[in-house]
Amino acid sequence: MTRLQGRSALVTGATGGIGRAIAEALAREGALVVVTGRDAGRGTEVAGRIGDQGGRAEFVKVDLATDDGVRLLARDALAAAGGHIDILVNNAAYILPAQSMLEATEEQIDQMLGLNIKVPFLLTAALVPGMVERGAGSVINIGPIVGSIGQAAFALYGASKAGLHSLTKSWAAEPGPRGVWVNAVLLGPTATELNTHMRERAEQLTANYPARRPGTAKEVAEAVVFLASDKASYIHGVLLPVDGGALTR
Repeated sequence: MTRLQGRSALVTGATGGIGRAIAEALAREGALVVVTGRDAGRGTEVAGRIGDQGGRAEFVKVDLATDDGVRLLARDALAAAGGHIDILVNNAAYILPAQSMLEATEEQIDQMLGLNIKVPFLLTAALVPGMVERGAGSVINIGPIVGSIGQAAFALYGASKAGLHSLTKSWAAEPGPRGVWVNAVLLGPTATELNTHMRERAEQLTANYPARRPGTAKEVAEAVVFLASDKASYIHGVLLPVDGGALTR
């Protein structure tokens, strides 16, 4: 019996990279996965690939940067999943190239905090009541270790992810007594098909990590599967580093 048989999962930002790997891993464990993103072509391809591998997936197109994005996603994801979402993975993120605090514009600040804080806040608030009603559920937030350490040129992105880390702990305390466990996965440099241009930089950054290499999307996905499963039901409010040992340095 697979670990997530009979459950439904929503993964935001699942049309490529880490989100795609998470969606595929959850489906392999038996979950019906709702794949979301802005690109219908890529989203349909991900859902189709999951189906070809024997899994179940539905694609819901959404632009979370719009005013109605979260409301529409919650509605359409519930419909696609048969009326219930048991696992929510807040993976979608607004990412900027490295820049100093003097370069950030007000528009960028609003966009960063909107997609990285406001969207997961509202989406979690929309879906957790259903989990509480059923007496079980899991929320996993995805964010980099830069939210836990200071790093030059990543002040805005790091601050938004630090906020998500804080929300993780607060949310764990709120629906936890009613059967919903909330945790986060903290990423180190991770190689995906979307960031091959950064491979050399990632290898330089990780040269002195205990693992001596960048992580893979599959390794991140396996951590998410664990936190989504009943094996993690006594784990609440944990920020789990999947970073090759970066935070041990």
